Amino acid sequence: MDNLSDTLKKLKITASDRTEGSLEGCLDCLLQALAQNNTETSEKIQGSGILQLFANLLTPQASCSAKVANIIAEVAKNEFMRIPCVDAGLISPLVQLLNSKDQEVLLQTGRALGNVCYDSHEGRSAVDQAGGAQVVIDHLRSLCSRTDPASEKLLTVFCGMLMNYSNENDSLQAQLINMGVIPTLVKLLGIHCHNAALTEMCLVAFGNLAELESSKEQFASTNIAEELVKLFKKQIEHDKREMIFEVLAPLAENDAIKLQLVEAGLVECLLEIVQQKVDSNKEDDVAELKTASDLLVLLLLGDESMQKLFEGGKGSVFQRVLSWIPSNNHQLQLAGALAIANFARNDGNCIHMVDNGIVEKLMDLLDRHVEDGNVTVQHAALSALRNLAIPVVNKAKMLSAGVTETVLKFLKSEMPPVQFKLLGTLRMLIDAQEAAEQLGKNAKLVERLVEWCEAKDHAGVMGESNRLLSALIRHSKSKDVIKTIVQSGGIKHLVTMATSEHVIMQNEALVALALIAALELGPAEKDLASAQLVQILHRLLADERSAPEIKYNSMVLICALMGSESLYKEVQDLAFLDVVSKLRSHENKSVAQQASLTEQRLTVES
Repeated sequence: MDNLSDTLKKLKITASDRTEGSLEGCLDCLLQALAQNNTETSEKIQGSGILQLFANLLTPQASCSAKVANIIAEVAKNEFMRIPCVDAGLISPLVQLLNSKDQEVLLQTGRALGNVCYDSHEGRSAVDQAGGAQVVIDHLRSLCSRTDPASEKLLTVFCGMLMNYSNENDSLQAQLINMGVIPTLVKLLGIHCHNAALTEMCLVAFGNLAELESSKEQFASTNIAEELVKLFKKQIEHDKREMIFEVLAPLAENDAIKLQLVEAGLVECLLEIVQQKVDSNKEDDVAELKTASDLLVLLLLGDESMQKLFEGGKGSVFQRVLSWIPSNNHQLQLAGALAIANFARNDGNCIHMVDNGIVEKLMDLLDRHVEDGNVTVQHAALSALRNLAIPVVNKAKMLSAGVTETVLKFLKSEMPPVQFKLLGTLRMLIDAQEAAEQLGKNAKLVERLVEWCEAKDHAGVMGESNRLLSALIRHSKSKDVIKTIVQSGGIKHLVTMATSEHVIMQNEALVALALIAALELGPAEKDLASAQLVQILHRLLADERSAPEIKYNSMVLICALMGSESLYKEVQDLAFLDVVSKLRSHENKSVAQQASLTEQRLTVES
């Protein structure tokens, strides 16, 4: 270290008078000292004030500029040295050196800039202001096709520099994307896929950039899918495959890239991994099985990619996914059920799957998860059943297969995601009067629905419960169903639902309430009054923002309520005639006609 102090003193003198020979010797001593003890040497360099002199030595003419850049690269490995390097004014001359033709100068300069940028806001800002990124991207473009070892080393350093420059910084990543770095990196990956270090750098850079939404379109216009799948097929090491997965996952969120990945054969690779890892308990294998099956499910979220893999229900991928549902592996059961839910996104697919026994497979799966079951599997299987129940022709088939009985086994679930899907599935199934009546008379179900109508922490569950209550009445048109709902305390929830911010829910509630008033007004009278239904209807009719169908159904309901003495008195007290008579000139013909009818009823009754 004493020698180091002497070297630093000597360096100060020689740096000022530019004595070439002694200067080179001093720089060699510094590099040697840094190789032996980087941290201590860097502290000495910082304390000596020599950094400020380096700026003058970083010129294209100076023969020692590569060594000076190398020293900066070495000291900038220490976090405490990055800001001093910026403050010493080294960044601008380093960026200027990027115009050099000397490969060693370029290599050391790239290293220096990359290390100064590592996890340093100040370093990145200085490189940004000096315009360093664009020069490096230009170098990548011009060197891209060269495969000699020296060029590949330089390409690796430049990729690393851009990665450190933009890592976890959205605005700098966006800047690189605007500079067109993505097509260049994709081309690099294609040409240099044999070079492990450079490939790894490209993958990390893709991983950074792919998170940004603006990058997806640029990626989609390249052959990234083809290159990544080609690279993936060559990998046998778990870590390397994991790196590729980390790029594939964000890219596969884009529908165009989903299709490209499917066409490039990614799904076959994923299925092969699943087959290899399914029986292993090793942590890495379990993780890889999950990643591969999750990615497959993600690819099915694109309409085109999903339809391509469905192949009219004859596709080998579709058949393979089906075989996951009866497996004993929870991850595969989950992925299989989610995949079915994704395939079930159009009527044709749904009809084909129901006709080919998928429903029974899903019911068997749910039966295996009733007691202390896996919540994610329950949720996924119910999602699939709900989607399959959307086409009208499937409803009766699914009812006769016993789907409602299977679904009702999960009524006791305390997990909101499961409750939500259970409710959605039942609501999809009960278009038929018989099914609605059967379910609507099930006191246990209705009591649970009334309980969930108060689940204020879970808006989805609360909304679906209300909608199912209303649907049971609307589709069954049954006095017994209405009695069950009245006895369970469900009326007040239907009245509250009429004030929902969603017109469709308001409307469903008003139609259900009108049926209650027409079929079973006596038992419901008290609950309708205490829920302030009449006041709510007055508000809905007086509010100019109410949709035409809301006004129409509110008036229908007013007429139906006249059968109750106490409710009719409330109607009279609120001067409904004024509000209704104004609606006679409403632009919607149905509303205007109903207003005339309602006005007549109100006038006659009074």
